Amino acid sequence: MTATIALPLLILLLGYASPAVFSVFLTIVLFLSLIEFNRMSLGDEHGLEQWLAAISGAAVIPMLLYGNIALLLPLYTATMILLAILFLFRLPELTVVHYRLGWIVLGLVYLPFLFSHLMLLRLLPEGRQWIFMTLIVIMSCDSFAYFVGRRFGQRKLYPAVSPNKTVEGGLGGLFGSVLAMMVVKFTFLPALGVVDGVFIALLLGVLGQLGDLFESLLKRACQVKDSGNIIPGHGGMLDRLDSLLFTFPVVYYLARYCYGG
Repeated sequence: MTATIALPLLILLLGYASPAVFSVFLTIVLFLSLIEFNRMSLGDEHGLEQWLAAISGAAVIPMLLYGNIALLLPLYTATMILLAILFLFRLPELTVVHYRLGWIVLGLVYLPFLFSHLMLLRLLPEGRQWIFMTLIVIMSCDSFAYFVGRRFGQRKLYPAVSPNKTVEGGLGGLFGSVLAMMVVKFTFLPALGVVDGVFIALLLGVLGQLGDLFESLLKRACQVKDSGNIIPGHGGMLDRLDSLLFTFPVVYYLARYCYGG
């Protein structure tokens, strides 16, 4: 039911919303993801610090939209100083300061720097096509990995991080990526050659699965099953974004520098 509602809304946003409206959507998603990321590890502790980090990180999206990226350095400088002062005078247990502060700073790098490439991609002349391509390839990769893994999975891929993933499922995901890319190439992205399409599909399939594994690593470190519960039936924001965080930056640089942006 959630997917039935969310997918048409996402298609409308990508296909018809202006860059300004799209940036509002991305800003909200990034803000909620940062809150979720910090609560996954810190719970309700350091609420003020978590809100400060979420606001600062989400501000990257409108900066990119309006070409004010030069403000990123003073924004992050001010944020770092304020976080240091807050931790200094709202002193938690001394032996965990580095861990808690480090987690918040990790979120400020991991999410805004990777996710903001989606805004940059949308601003390219054919950005919407590349975004649709990425979503279709990654969704196909995830679906094939799941069903192939359920049916044929025998050898564990990385049990210490994600016990349910299998080598067979991972290979199935790569096959699904290539299959989806061929559909994309012959429908709305003809600029891609067949060989290029296969290479990009495999690259995105590998990166998407690595992004998924990295988020699984963080969740296991925090001893949680899902990053959150904001999306009914699908867990948290990060559970939906994990694969995309590693793929959107690569797609942006490919689209801009290899295919003329």
